Amino acid sequence: MQTAAGVVLAGGRSTRMGESKAWLEWHGSTLLHRAAALLARTVDGPVVVVAAPGQELPRLPAGVAVAEDPVEGLGPMQGLAVGLAAVAGRAATAFVCSTDMPFLHPAFVRRVLRALPAGADVALPVARGFRQPLAAAYRTSLAGLVGDLLAQGDLRPGMLFEHCEVARLGEDELLADADLARHDPALESVVNVNSPGDYAEARARPAPEVMAFGRRVRAATLGAAAAGLSLGRRAEVAINGDQLAWDDELPLVTGDTVASPSGDAGRVRSS
Repeated sequence: MQTAAGVVLAGGRSTRMGESKAWLEWHGSTLLHRAAALLARTVDGPVVVVAAPGQELPRLPAGVAVAEDPVEGLGPMQGLAVGLAAVAGRAATAFVCSTDMPFLHPAFVRRVLRALPAGADVALPVARGFRQPLAAAYRTSLAGLVGDLLAQGDLRPGMLFEHCEVARLGEDELLADADLARHDPALESVVNVNSPGDYAEARARPAPEVMAFGRRVRAATLGAAAAGLSLGRRAEVAINGDQLAWDDELPLVTGDTVASPSGDAGRVRSS
């Protein structure tokens, strides 16, 4: 079983932000919807959002499931245990990320996942000066070990790495991937927003540049990319040749090519 899943940890307390990161607006979508939908368009297996007990979530992409954490306040290790257990029967590996990574690129996800088949249990990026356990790939079979460590009071992801085989990916190794080097040379995929200032700075950046329906535009979502076009009612869209269900909040990233499944460019509405 080589299927890869996606896990988004959404149950953090967002203490420094002062409000739930999952609900933060992102170019007409939310941070959580963007993270979940980006994984859904990248991996070939299930995508699960791990939520705190009773946590209210914004709208999620179709097909994305929610796994409720039975215990609140134990941090990312608890979320990791719940998320890996939720997908363990359906995927061999999982890319795990936090909610607050608005610049995560599919090329980064694919590069990290490709580091696991060599026999490692974890593919751990070391980028922008830090280990990135919440932008990493894990064997789903680690769910039991993570649970055992939690039972022993080990709440830090670093403790897990002492008990399994970890493939560390430095920046040079990550950027040896031509697709990642072309679309995310600064490895902004691992940038997260922890405070109102971080969020304001990130939100003020221009939207990604994409080729959409025959024109070059800046758009962070499919709905924004289709603005001003008379496309009619669409059920599907082709992104980089992959056919996906139409969702106005579907995230777009630098380098995307967006077209109708038939390849027509649509008509620009007259003013």
